Amino acid sequence: MKIVAVETLRLHEHPNLLWVRIHTSEGITGLGETYFGTGSSEADIHDRIAPILLGQDARRIEWLNMKMQPYVGFTGTGAEVRALAAVDVALWDLAAKTAGVPLCDLLGGRTRDAIQVYNTCAGPNYVSKTSAVRPDNFGTDGAQETVDLYDDLNAFLNHPEDLASSLMEMGIFSMKIWPLDLASGAADGVDISPADLKKGMEPFERIRKAHGDKMRLKAELHGLWSLNAAKMIASALEPLEMDWIEDPVWMDRTHEIAELARSTSAPLAGGETLASLGQFKALIDEGNISTPIVDVTWAGGVTAARKVAALAEASSRPIAFHDCSGPVTLAASTHLALSLRNVREQEIARGFYYNWYQDLVDQLPPIENGMISVPDRAGLGMDLLPDLFKRGDAIHKVSKLT
Repeated sequence: MKIVAVETLRLHEHPNLLWVRIHTSEGITGLGETYFGTGSSEADIHDRIAPILLGQDARRIEWLNMKMQPYVGFTGTGAEVRALAAVDVALWDLAAKTAGVPLCDLLGGRTRDAIQVYNTCAGPNYVSKTSAVRPDNFGTDGAQETVDLYDDLNAFLNHPEDLASSLMEMGIFSMKIWPLDLASGAADGVDISPADLKKGMEPFERIRKAHGDKMRLKAELHGLWSLNAAKMIASALEPLEMDWIEDPVWMDRTHEIAELARSTSAPLAGGETLASLGQFKALIDEGNISTPIVDVTWAGGVTAARKVAALAEASSRPIAFHDCSGPVTLAASTHLALSLRNVREQEIARGFYYNWYQDLVDQLPPIENGMISVPDRAGLGMDLLPDLFKRGDAIHKVSKLT
């Protein structure tokens, strides 16, 4: 099954998303995706990766993944690894389509038919204009007083107990919020004032007061804080019995993560910005992280994600897959989550899922009563909508076998 073309698509409306389609001599096409820095990943796909792929057998996924590994920056989630990840997902989509089965059934079969979700409480416009994860790109001014079902970031800042209620009505009993990103000290992360710490605790406390322990709470810190500030935040969160504290410091600082883990009873999670097996091994063995988190379309694709999951399982850890990005990432993550035994929940951002995700693909992984599954279709179970390629804001490129 020879690879005859490598195709990419991105849209000005969604500047953080890049899609890849791998075309074969058999007429079967595989779909992949990555996000952030899409122009540089697009260039790497056509300049470096396409010459590696064209003319090769698409079934040799492990070998092609090895050949696509860059020399510079191969341990991080830089443009080259994100490009590799998008292609790897497309190759797995191809393999499952060729076999005529959903991807999870090709990955050893299902350990369950559906898995519970947790909601990352982003609004539809969260981090939508650039790749900067900071308040001026959150898609909100924090002042909205009405609660829209899908504007979850405004909701957790202003009406967190109502947000929790609306999630539980959908069967979702786990949520992640990041009010501490708006603290003045988050600008440099060196220190956090008592006033900012108290304000940042309010959404968590209001949810606990209104709903008790019905809702599992996760705190996202986005790696913004120094070790000392992270210790203060973790100490303040401990009485609220957090499900986890995510990315409290930069996840490549394993010695700091280990020290923080020793200082708090709150479980720590993180790792979505890491890529290499060595980094994840250090995060687990040296950092003593409770739940490593992998982004499938940042960290080397399905091939890499399965290996990280095995590392976690060998240390009796669950693994979690990141999604606050695009529909293909969610689909690939869900297939992995159904096939692996050490996944507890799958992340979603319902502000994305019920809004613009549906404008991009023909079918999403179905969510019902807080559980996500996969369509009864071969491969990932989705394709890009054909009209996307005809849009005026489309940037469409193809590298072909000559």
